[in-house]
Amino acid sequence: MAELDQEKIQTKLAAARTRLILDKPFLGALVLRLPMKAASPDWCPTTGTDARHFYYNPEYINSLTLAQTQFMLAHEALHCALSHFSRRQHRMLHRWNLACDYAINPLLVEEGLTPPYDTLIMDEYKGMTAEEIYPLLQEDDQYQTIDQHLYDQDSDGSGDGGQDGEPPPDNPPPEQQQEREQQQQPKDRSDKGESGGRDQQRQDASDQPRPGDAPQPPPLSPEEKETLEIQWQQRLAGAAQQAIQAGKMDGAMARMIDHLLQPRLPWRMLLARYMTAVARDDYSYMRQSRRSQGDAIMPSLHSSQVDIVVALDTSGSIKDREIQEFLSEISALKGQMRARVTLIPCDAQIADGAPWIFEPWEELELGTEISGGGGTDFRPVFQWVEEQGMKPEILVYFSDLQGQFPELAPSYPVLWLVKGKKKPPWGQRIQLN
Repeated sequence: MAELDQEKIQTKLAAARTRLILDKPFLGALVLRLPMKAASPDWCPTTGTDARHFYYNPEYINSLTLAQTQFMLAHEALHCALSHFSRRQHRMLHRWNLACDYAINPLLVEEGLTPPYDTLIMDEYKGMTAEEIYPLLQEDDQYQTIDQHLYDQDSDGSGDGGQDGEPPPDNPPPEQQQEREQQQQPKDRSDKGESGGRDQQRQDASDQPRPGDAPQPPPLSPEEKETLEIQWQQRLAGAAQQAIQAGKMDGAMARMIDHLLQPRLPWRMLLARYMTAVARDDYSYMRQSRRSQGDAIMPSLHSSQVDIVVALDTSGSIKDREIQEFLSEISALKGQMRARVTLIPCDAQIADGAPWIFEPWEELELGTEISGGGGTDFRPVFQWVEEQGMKPEILVYFSDLQGQFPELAPSYPVLWLVKGKKKPPWGQRIQLN
C-alpha cells in the first residue's frame, strides 16, 4: 500500500473516532483509551485488540465505510470495557469469543452504529451477557468472530474440554492437541463462504509484513488481566459519567452499564444471601428460666428452624451435573441455617415418590434416579405446597423457566435460579452461569 493510502487510512480512523466522541461520548471516551496500530494481514485479517491497543489491517479498514469503521472501533473498545479478556474462566475459547461478540453487537446496532455485513447478530441474544449466551451456543459452532481477540489465545489449553465447565485433560491425545494448535491460528473464512467479498480483498493484499506493522502481541498473563480489569472498570465508570452529563446515555447501553457498575457476585453468594436472610437469628426478650436474676430482661440470641421448599426442573434441559451442583450448594447452606428442606423434582408433574423431606442434619441428595424429560409445568409444585397448607420461608426453583407458571404469585417468597435468558412473571431471579 502506498504511503498516501496509509495516510488516508489513518485519517479515516481519526475521523471515525472523532465522530464517536461527538455523537456517542460514552463509546468515544472508551475508544480514546486504545492507541491504534497498523497490523500485518498474516495475523490480523480485520481488526483486533489485546486490551491495550486497537490493531487494524489497513486493507480491511480501506474496504469499510466511515460508519462501519466507527462500529469496529467501538466493538474493540467494548470488549475491553466489559472485561471480556478476564471473564472466560473455564469456558471453551472459541465458544466464549462468539458469546462476547453476540453480546456486544446488538448493543452497538441499537446505538445507531452500522456493522460490516458479516457481523454476528442474533435477536434472541439481545440484552444478554456473554455468560448468559455461552451455554446456548453449540460446542461445534463454526461461525467466526469479526475480529481477533488477541488478549486470550488459549496458549495453555485451558479453554478446551470434552464437556462445558470441565477442565481439559492434562495430556490430550495427539489429534486433539493438533486441533487446538489449529484453533490458535488466525481464522480463514474463505472456505466457508461467509465473507467472500472481503476475502477476495484480502487475497489481493500481500500477506508479507509491511514496514512499521505491529507484531502480534502475546496473550495476557493472569497478573496483566487483573491489572487491566481494574483499569477498564475505572474507564467504564468515567466514560458513563461523561455521557450522562452530556445527556447521551440511555436505552440498552445505559441498562448494561448500570448493571456492570453494580457489585457482581457469584450465584452461590446471591443464593446464600437470600436463603440466610429468611433464617437470620433474631433477639428474644423472653425470660430464659425462673432462675434468671434481676428485674431487667436482657435480649438473648434466638435461632429457630426454618422450612424451605426446593423444586427441580427435570424436563430435560437441565443436565444431571448441574442438578448435583445445585443440590450440593443447597445442602451446604441448609446445614448452616438449620433448615428443613422439602425436595420436589418436577417436569410436567411431580416425580414418583416425591416430595422428599430432609432434616437439618441430613445430607441433601437424590436417593434415586429421577425420570423426567417431559414438558415443563411449574403449577404442580405450588399446588402441592398449597394443598399441604404449607407456608415455607422460601421456595427455591431451579429451572430454565421454559414452562407454564401459576397465574398468581404465592404469599411466600420465591427464588428462581435460572439457566438461560428467560424471566419469571414474579419472584426473585438469580442467573446461573
